[in-house]
Amino acid sequence: MIYHVPWIYTPVRTVLAIWHQLTKTEIPELAKCSVLMRERSRVEETIHCMQRAGAGNLQVISDFDMTLTRFAHNSKRVPTTHNILDNRLLINEDCTKKMRELLNTYYPIEIDASRSAEEKLPLMVEWWTKVHELLIQQKIRKDMLARAVKESSAMLREGYKVFFDHLAEHQVPLLILSAGVGDVLEEVIRQNHVFHPNVHIISNYMDFDHTGVLQAFKGQLIHTFNKREGALSHAAGLRELRGRPNVLLLGDSLGDLTMADGVSEPQNVLTVGFLNDQVEERKESYINSFDIVLVKDETMDVPNAILRYITSSRDNK
Repeated sequence: MIYHVPWIYTPVRTVLAIWHQLTKTEIPELAKCSVLMRERSRVEETIHCMQRAGAGNLQVISDFDMTLTRFAHNSKRVPTTHNILDNRLLINEDCTKKMRELLNTYYPIEIDASRSAEEKLPLMVEWWTKVHELLIQQKIRKDMLARAVKESSAMLREGYKVFFDHLAEHQVPLLILSAGVGDVLEEVIRQNHVFHPNVHIISNYMDFDHTGVLQAFKGQLIHTFNKREGALSHAAGLRELRGRPNVLLLGDSLGDLTMADGVSEPQNVLTVGFLNDQVEERKESYINSFDIVLVKDETMDVPNAILRYITSSRDNK
């Protein structure tokens, strides 16, 4: 008599199914313990669609501070573009103190998961406006910015060179949409030797007078929660972004999710969120908002792996 014992096969089938899921996209980095996904199957399908469409249909839209730059290194916070300006070459001690007070007041509001974006918006305008007014009062000299960046501890994420170089090699536009200071941001990228022609920046730029002294900030203020307006008003004018309906979006704030709103007729949008701090308080909202969440990951490993797969030859797929 033959006895059928189906339960013997169940664990094998389960293991095979799990293994298939982990290797289906050929992106083992997605199996890292720091990677969280609400709908893995949708992420995989989106990546497959983007890979089939090829690099010619892709654009990357990214935040800068705490997204392309590290959040921390050796347990110390890495400066944002605004923090880099905290240098005796540029601002005095009183200005430093006032900027720190503003940071301590408004940053907890920015990352407060219990407040809505609508509630935060006027407070963010208030914060950025006050900071810009303080900086203008300091009469910052343009010719000192490069030195201030060089003397700072600014750091792009590990793997940044592969990221920038790979996009340039495949002629994939990189649109950086930042609430930071554009002049400082550009200098950070330039000093890391990755300011390639495919990089486009929308940010808060300083306006210097004829003697090279800061007198104002140009155009509309860009802050964490109005990036949609910045994307809509600027991205449409960038010819390089037209006809690229697939988007890889990188950010560290829920406000960054609107950065792709300037893309005309998007087909596939994959969002990656860096969850840098207050993990437990914000984890749920990030998982419900971003397709992929990277918890305390100071590298570009996952974005690089996704890009490597999307731009790989389709002949073997």
